[in-house]
Amino acid sequence: MASLPTLSDGIALTHFIVVEDVERAGRFYSEVLGGEIVLAGQPTIVALANSWNIINVGGGPTDDKPSVILEPPQNPDRVSSFLNIRVADIQTIYQTWSERGAHFLTPNRPRAGNPLLPPRSGRPPDRARADDRTVNSTD
Repeated sequence: MASLPTLSDGIALTHFIVVEDVERAGRFYSEVLGGEIVLAGQPTIVALANSWNIINVGGGPTDDKPSVILEPPQNPDRVSSFLNIRVADIQTIYQTWSERGAHFLTPNRPRAGNPLLPPRSGRPPDRARADDRTVNSTD
């Protein structure tokens, strides 16, 4: 069972994801991608592989950042941030996530070019074209 990280030395990186529906996004990261919810509510924290994903609604501005507003993406075809998920076996992941209800933007196909380049990004739950289970399968 995962728990929130406690550090005595070094750092821990987290990815903060701003969404409209925290519960729905939490289900996507746990039920489809296989993460573990370690804190539910607002925010929801999901341990996924060797990462921590904090999922919450937008907000702001705040006293220390009076000009900053956090908001979910407004246009699903424009991105300013993405999360790469590297996998050892794309065929198995594609099949597993499909069985869990993921809808892929592209079919599973071998990627031409440099195999060391990161995969192309997928759409997070609030950016999905069809529903909250859409991801990009390009490896």
